[in-house]
Amino acid sequence: VAELYEGLAAVSQNRWPSLWFDCMAVNSLFSPIIGAGFYYKTFMWPASFWEKLYEPMIRRAAGLGRAAGMRDPDTYEKAFAHCDVLVIGSGPAGLMAALAAGRAGARVILCDEDFEFGGRLLAECRDIDGRPCAQWAGSLLAELASLPEVRMLKRTTVFGVYDHGVYAAIERVADHLATPSPHMPRQRVWNIVAKRTVLAAGAIERPLVFGNNDRPGVMLGGAVRANLNRFAVRPGTRAVVFANNDDAVATLLDLAAAGISVQACVDPRGADAGVVRAAAQRIGTRFVNGAVVRARGGHRLRAVDVSAVAEPWHKLTFPCDLLAMSGGWSPSVHLSSHLGGRPQWSDALAAFVPGPLPRGMSVAGAAAGEFGLAACLAGGAKAGAEAAGDCGFAAKPVAMPGIGPEPIGIAALWRVRAKRGKAFVDFQNDVTVSDIELAEREGFRAVEHLKRYTTLGMATDQGKTANVNGLAIMAELTEKTIPATGATRFRPPYTPVAIGALAGHHRGKDFKPTRLTPGHAWAQEQGAVFMETGLWLRAQYFPQPGDNSWLDACNREVTATRNAVGVCDVSTLGKIDLQGTDAGLFLDRLYANAMSSLPVGRARYGLMLREDGFVLDDGTVSRLAEDHFFVTTTTANAARVMQHMDFCHQVLWPDLDVQFVSVSDQWAQYSIAGPKAREVLQKLVDGQHDISNTAFPYMAAGEVTVGGGIPARLFRISFSGELAYEISVPARFGDAVIRAVVAAGAPFGIRPYGLEALSVMRIEKGHVGGAEINGQTTARDLGLERMVSRKKDFIGRVMA
Repeated sequence: VAELYEGLAAVSQNRWPSLWFDCMAVNSLFSPIIGAGFYYKTFMWPASFWEKLYEPMIRRAAGLGRAAGMRDPDTYEKAFAHCDVLVIGSGPAGLMAALAAGRAGARVILCDEDFEFGGRLLAECRDIDGRPCAQWAGSLLAELASLPEVRMLKRTTVFGVYDHGVYAAIERVADHLATPSPHMPRQRVWNIVAKRTVLAAGAIERPLVFGNNDRPGVMLGGAVRANLNRFAVRPGTRAVVFANNDDAVATLLDLAAAGISVQACVDPRGADAGVVRAAAQRIGTRFVNGAVVRARGGHRLRAVDVSAVAEPWHKLTFPCDLLAMSGGWSPSVHLSSHLGGRPQWSDALAAFVPGPLPRGMSVAGAAAGEFGLAACLAGGAKAGAEAAGDCGFAAKPVAMPGIGPEPIGIAALWRVRAKRGKAFVDFQNDVTVSDIELAEREGFRAVEHLKRYTTLGMATDQGKTANVNGLAIMAELTEKTIPATGATRFRPPYTPVAIGALAGHHRGKDFKPTRLTPGHAWAQEQGAVFMETGLWLRAQYFPQPGDNSWLDACNREVTATRNAVGVCDVSTLGKIDLQGTDAGLFLDRLYANAMSSLPVGRARYGLMLREDGFVLDDGTVSRLAEDHFFVTTTTANAARVMQHMDFCHQVLWPDLDVQFVSVSDQWAQYSIAGPKAREVLQKLVDGQHDISNTAFPYMAAGEVTVGGGIPARLFRISFSGELAYEISVPARFGDAVIRAVVAAGAPFGIRPYGLEALSVMRIEKGHVGGAEINGQTTARDLGLERMVSRKKDFIGRVMA
């Protein structure tokens, strides 16, 4: 639903060349052959025509709109909130719940999808405590606004319910503004964590199913009253009221009060329609015990045909341009079912009511099947007080206002059998009674099959007005009860949410930021050509004047590293710091080879497998102390390995004493490789540290200082096959250290080398790289089967 504002331009859709002369209306003539699932049974030949003709034609004719092909110009944001009591809906039950909890001192968030608080109270002409209900609601809203712990969010729809009391809501911040301020977001997604929740989302009126019930001028009775009482809009001049419940009384009286001529009141009930009959007599209109069988008209409603119970063979025709219909009210059970709870059927209400509720949630008002105003107010106050009490607040009873009696009777009427005109069940997806009948004949009787075969309830409204009628018709066709037929599952989001709102600020560079290493500025000064490696920019090669191609630079860098010494920025490697008494055991279960036996001061190459036995990642594990390990991963899999570790610790082995954190951005790391690498390092490392071959052998690891006291970690690891070291320093020293390394290596002919040279050298050496660890290779494929331990258990062992 789009909120109107001055300057809004709206156009009709799915018509050509115009709405008044729509050539696509010819499809009505072919409706007998394009029923439910027609695309599964037609357009089968020739097969090549499907992609070239049939599919484009169907897609062009269908749909609820066309997505813009341009960049979204709007901005969005996310917000987070915590509260004691979350109240969803601001109708009579929601207002009372918020008031009871707010008066108790609880932190309350009141959300409503409308641009005004009050719900149905804004659309009805009833008195509460001797005042119009809208005025009475205004006094409650004033008090709520004055309570310091109550936050009121209008234009905010709670669209998802998740575990542990987490709710997602979408606030439409600027959708109603013609010219919003430059820095105002269009929408805001709220993540709300609530200790207790009161669901007071109200109920949704159902249409009645009869021939041509989709004509303009056929409206729900509640919508007619909202137009009259809330917006002062007269939706017609001559009206007919058709309902199977006592809600028709309010519609009749409001139409008459607005000066609209009511031609007839049609009710299929007999003696049970006494209050409706009395209301019709009160305003001087004709009461017919029967049903509307067909609406007449094309671009607008012109008349309705009525079949009376007493004379079913004789059709009465009433000229009108407005038909106010009501098939009853369905409680809004959707949010109560998002975590798997199934709604329960109520024969008395002819509707589904909430079943098992998510933990911490209660339901009040029409959402709980309490359709009387007095019951809504009392139920809301009780739910709000109990929710506050569960949070430790002493809630005082809220005085109930005086309310007159109201009828709420109903008799189910799921469809009116008509020989002419399409009887629509789902107005958004154009699902008709004949579609459901066809699905039943062809065996698609299960509710989920019915849903997908006919698209019943699969439009953007998720069948809010259609599902109950559709399921009831299927129950009738299969001669089952509605509970035995079942109900479809409800899933988030409750209403459509813009993709941009879910993304928030995470778009463009904020979605895929370019990460730069601490030595990036130095590499730029050296004329490096950069390439994207995941989210990082890394030096690919360092060209010099006279080079004909990147190959000249690559060969030069490889030669220098093989013959003298080279330096490469490897800061992009994933780095994870693990500590705890069970850190070694944790790594043993993650890696295919043993890590708990690794001595302090040593590093080991490790291989990590997935559950299916394929290689997840490789890297090094260094033991800095008995309970302290430092893990490196490949650049591409850094985040994936961290997520894997998180899952294993939280889900598989939460009892292990181990803590770990990603420190990839906290350390700058450089590889110094070549025959003269140790000589360069000896000039860089402070004198108290012995890095000779004896004191610091291959695969050694330890903490040192460089440059007169800068803390560093030194690893004797080689990816290039030459004598090599990797030195890590805090990121803030990264730029200074790379410059110091180059200065120290200048007498030895040091040269920087990039990814191209690194790849050449690692291939020559036979080391595995990211190209080989692509999720489709095993340890045996990579020649690393000797690393797979047969003495311990680990993830992937069975499949390895």
